[in-house]
Order: sequence, then structure tokens, then C-alpha cells
Amino acid sequence: MLGFLFLALGGIGIFLPVWPTTIFWIVAALCFARSSPAMRDWIYARPKFGPSVQKFIEHGTLSRASKGGALFGMTLSAGISTIVLWERWAWLALAIGLILCGAVYVVSRPSGQA
Repeated sequence: MLGFLFLALGGIGIFLPVWPTTIFWIVAALCFARSSPAMRDWIYARPKFGPSVQKFIEHGTLSRASKGGALFGMTLSAGISTIVLWERWAWLALAIGLILCGAVYVVSRPSGQA
């Protein structure tokens, strides 16, 4: 059930540019890894997102383009969080801290080919 939930959440990102697709499909593929290898393979076979998902799951790599996109999205999120949480310093610090943790993780991943 979780695999289908994350697959659907990722599907939203195909039509809504500000919504991430790949991260949800990575989680979906991990959910399907044992329960439904056929669904995992279906995700891998998607031309636009499948190869990135497969490379991340099997090798832990992110392409430079993926890293750039993720970091851009995190920067945008940090900006929006700053605007929305400006007078709530504790919440703003938490949001920025979590975003920085995500950024460090993304930057620390080895780069694969685009």
C-alpha cells in the first residue's frame, strides 16, 4: 500500500512542476523491492525518471543535474520558509536546519552520469 501511495505522490510531480517526483518514486521502488519486483521494475522502466531512481537505489549516485535540481528546490524552500516563518524563529531555525541536512546529504552523494 505504501508503495502505491508514494507512486501516486510522485505522479503528481509529473504534472505539477514544484512537486518532486523522483524522491517519491525512490521510496515507492524501495517499498516494492520485496513485495512487488514487477512494480519496482515498472518504475525503473519509466524513461524520464526510472534510470535516476535505479542508479540511486542500486549505486547511491545522483547525477549532477539531479543534485542541481534538488539544491535549487531546497533553496526555494528555504526562501519560502523564511518568508512564512520570519517571526517564528524556532520554527524557522528547525526548517532551515532540516533543509541544510538534506543539502549536505545531496552534496555528499557520489555523482553519476546525467
